[in-house]
Amino acid sequence: MSTAAQSAIIETPRLTLRFLRPDDLDAMHAYLGDPETMKFYPAPYSREFVQQGITKNLERCAKCGYGLFGVELKESGKFIGDCGLVWQDLPTGEELEVGYHFHRDHWGKGYATEAAKACIEYAFANTGVDHVISLIRPENVPSRRVAERNGLRVLRQVVWKEILHDVWELRK
Repeated sequence: MSTAAQSAIIETPRLTLRFLRPDDLDAMHAYLGDPETMKFYPAPYSREFVQQGITKNLERCAKCGYGLFGVELKESGKFIGDCGLVWQDLPTGEELEVGYHFHRDHWGKGYATEAAKACIEYAFANTGVDHVISLIRPENVPSRRVAERNGLRVLRQVVWKEILHDVWELRK
């Protein structure tokens, strides 16, 4: 059995989702530090910020058993992005968000939809929530499409981290 299979938290037909590791830093910074990938964020993330994010996520996973997962292609084991579940503090209270980021070499292949769907199913089966959300900037059409394909619908808008976001929701 491969190391990826041994550490898999979620498997889909094409993807393995596993806990992030400190050695994912270079692969994650390749997309989170990319201006095109991060055009709907205030700025691309620095290497230090990505490293801090991995550390924070490892703590989150140790505490609740889930968080953002590294996404690998089953066929090759190549790390292509992250997808997972993170509690977000919104004006209406805490809600569980399914979020995703992928290296742009892997955009347009359905990986974000596949990984997010698996994370939504995981959330409903393992976290006790009756709904999940995705926070998406109104102009972020690709992320909107992922949410739509997975059955989420826009409920409201919030200013989150000083930026207007649509709150997409799917109920169990």
